[in-house]
Amino acid sequence: MLRFKPAFWPTVFAVPAIIVMLGLAVWQVQRMTWKEALIERLHSRMAQPAIDAAAVAADPAAAEYRKVRLVGTFLHDKELHLLARSLNRNVGLHIITPLRLENDGIVLFNRGWVPEQRKDPARRAEGQIEGVVTVEGVVRLTEAGIKGWFVPENRPERNVWLTVDVAAMRAAAGVPDSPDLKADQWWVAADATPNPGGFPIGGQTRVNIPNDHLQYAITWFLLAVTLAVIYVVYHRRRQHPAEAPPPERG
Repeated sequence: MLRFKPAFWPTVFAVPAIIVMLGLAVWQVQRMTWKEALIERLHSRMAQPAIDAAAVAADPAAAEYRKVRLVGTFLHDKELHLLARSLNRNVGLHIITPLRLENDGIVLFNRGWVPEQRKDPARRAEGQIEGVVTVEGVVRLTEAGIKGWFVPENRPERNVWLTVDVAAMRAAAGVPDSPDLKADQWWVAADATPNPGGFPIGGQTRVNIPNDHLQYAITWFLLAVTLAVIYVVYHRRRQHPAEAPPPERG
């Protein structure tokens, strides 16, 4: 019976690869656990009672995805357009309107989705609510720090926004700073309460965070097992060569 004697080069390539694959499988399991906790935390925040602007300002990061209730007046002449947003596969945009609160602080409020053909406020006049309103929504943080090859640039001069850079949006709309509210760090996405005339359509904030880490972990584990089997089978065949046929007799 032959002893198992690993060949040098197959071992150099196979063993580290198997270790790396198993490590990636374990890492994906850890990521899955973290992602599940994150999703649970966000759902828990959104289920809590609404807070006010002062509570958000105390710690915007801790208030992210919390419900907030605001009382104020919309500055419709300063509305901003967050483009490339879809609803039920229909292309449109989100309408972000500064909301002047009772203490004169101003917060950006995403009122919701409208189809491209209703981009002009005159085509949704009923939804341009005047006077003091009480609105609710979900606290979101500025996206000013998002950078990357696939993140398109905002065009403030054309009122074209692809990411919610709160400070830049406020500057483009000519909205004064509200340092007491730390209002350059957060904004609010409207809840699903209907607007007069049907537009904008609120309730666009959903916690739909992909959590595919389990299937990734299984994939890496199976790749590691497959490579290990190939490694063992290769050496078994190498150490048990087929018997050569007997020479022909003349």
